[in-house]
Amino acid sequence: MKSVLTIIAALFIISSATSAKGKGDTYKVFYLGGQSNMDGYGYNKDLPDSLLQQLDDVYIFHGNSMGDDMPDGGLGIWAPLQTGHGVGFSSDGKKNTYSERFGLELSFAYKLKQLYPNDKIAIIKYSKGGSSIDSVATRQFGCWEPDFKGKIGINQYNHFLTTLKNAFTNSDINNDGKVDKLIPSGILWMQGESDADVTEDIALRYHANLKRLMDLIRASLHSNDLPIVIGKISDSWNDENGKVWPYGELVQYAQEKFVNNDINAAIIRDTRYYKYSDPWHYNSEGYIHLGLRMAEEMNLLLNSNSK
Repeated sequence: MKSVLTIIAALFIISSATSAKGKGDTYKVFYLGGQSNMDGYGYNKDLPDSLLQQLDDVYIFHGNSMGDDMPDGGLGIWAPLQTGHGVGFSSDGKKNTYSERFGLELSFAYKLKQLYPNDKIAIIKYSKGGSSIDSVATRQFGCWEPDFKGKIGINQYNHFLTTLKNAFTNSDINNDGKVDKLIPSGILWMQGESDADVTEDIALRYHANLKRLMDLIRASLHSNDLPIVIGKISDSWNDENGKVWPYGELVQYAQEKFVNNDINAAIIRDTRYYKYSDPWHYNSEGYIHLGLRMAEEMNLLLNSNSK
């Protein structure tokens, strides 16, 4: 019941924020979520000049990443998109502290601006390294299972909802004194490695867990058929025993099944070719390519829905 009430509250916030008085700008809003390969482990020093330049009319609300049962998850502010939104980023709700890392958000926004040069883009990002959907796989990293109670009832799904609440409450995202219209337009999801790391049973539950979570995220963004692009997990084969994710194929199968059963979902399979900076995370080139590909697939879904 608590999860249902929090979803309703989030919907009310979105509805009231976007219908408030005062005419500002209209933004396409995209939510970016998942675990560490959504956090981003690319190095800013590796970025090409095209991704170092600030893009016009692109803003981001990056929710502060915290563990389960910890306060201050989801704090953030709207700010122009720049480098430093990778692992190590933090926010206290008044200012952002940027890191030396980046994720797929830069190339995703860059490609979207090429595809939609006359549109304004807004990104809401909340992700947590190591987090699983299944509560049995949580360990010390965090859990997206909406009904997982933990010690005091705060999980990654709660931090996600707090991020949405904070982002949509302040709808003057460019700080020009006018209320902007924020239109939820798509979801990017890069996660599943932690659900492929513990037991076969957890991996076998991934499809059901993923579908439920995506349904709830769509509902919280006020659209039951919002386009979803997911990144297919891959393996570096760089563990001491070779394979990093023992049940990776089962999660990969579940991701493919989810996309095959959802006409408004797409999957990025290019991840199988990416190189790694460590056993778990892509190198800088991988994050750049992943963002570009997610933008391309999102564009196809948006155009399909408009027909």
